[in-house]
Amino acid sequence: MSKLLVNLAHVFCISLISTSQVHAEDSFPSHPVRIIVNTGPGGLLDVTTRLIAQQMSLSLKQSVIVENRAGGDGLVGINVVKEVRPDGYTLLASAGTMVYQQSVRQDPGYNLLSDFTGIGFIGRSPLLLEVSTSEPEKALSDFISRAKANPGKLSYASAGIGTGTHLGAALYLQKAGLQLLHVPYKGNGPAMPDVMSGRVNMIFEAYSSSKGYLDGGKLRALGVTSNSRLKALPNVPTLAEQGAPGYSFYTWMGLVAPVGTPKDAVQRLSEALRDSINNNSLRERLASQGIETSPMTPPEFNKYLRNEVSEVSRVVTNLGIQKQ
Repeated sequence: MSKLLVNLAHVFCISLISTSQVHAEDSFPSHPVRIIVNTGPGGLLDVTTRLIAQQMSLSLKQSVIVENRAGGDGLVGINVVKEVRPDGYTLLASAGTMVYQQSVRQDPGYNLLSDFTGIGFIGRSPLLLEVSTSEPEKALSDFISRAKANPGKLSYASAGIGTGTHLGAALYLQKAGLQLLHVPYKGNGPAMPDVMSGRVNMIFEAYSSSKGYLDGGKLRALGVTSNSRLKALPNVPTLAEQGAPGYSFYTWMGLVAPVGTPKDAVQRLSEALRDSINNNSLRERLASQGIETSPMTPPEFNKYLRNEVSEVSRVVTNLGIQKQ
């Protein structure tokens, strides 16, 4: 009889262990989640990710820590996340750079479609064509006239070769028939002092990350890359309105995880991201900065990424950008 009791106790203990394991699996995340941002602090992606992370932490009931890993035109952060353990606790926040770099590099060190899986789309933002207030032009038509009269002598800054600010500007210049010298930086942030001082003549930058410079009278917006004018800047015409019909450009942002991340973790993270984007207060704040949000499920975002890889490859070829 005592042997039977021992066996029953053994079975009971195994049952408790199995139940606790299932509970542990169901309780993702059980500790803080880290989001790597592959740009420096203060830019569009960094600011937006930090806002999203605050809301995600409420949904996940765990801290969501944002860490900047800039460098290599965004490649450093991308490849850091590629190599981490695929357990759902380390994610990558990147703009379209994760697609662009794959198209402009001989060996970027990763393949977006085979090394990562989508968590979700954060949103997209148009860019502003901005110049220093020390520049003589107060209208884009005047800037275009000076550029055409001095081919190759004016310059434009970008966050680096193959970044959104580079491709957005290059596409516009091609459309407008302008020749400007490209000056790549390690992010738009480091480029700003040179643009504001007039050492570089022009830059494409998001409204949210340049609002302070615009309000402070250090930069002037001559046009916006969106399909329609921004509500926050109703007096700034679109580039399409100003001699570039059909032109528009948006830089988009999203979250991905290393391939092999458990499906339940991907789903939970995706739900937290969706909850964040659907938060009325956050949605309104992003909208006021020109950021359009659009929740996507992981399969929808993976499909979006596949389409982007194909489209960006075509654009890079058409622009004649040589692989680095």
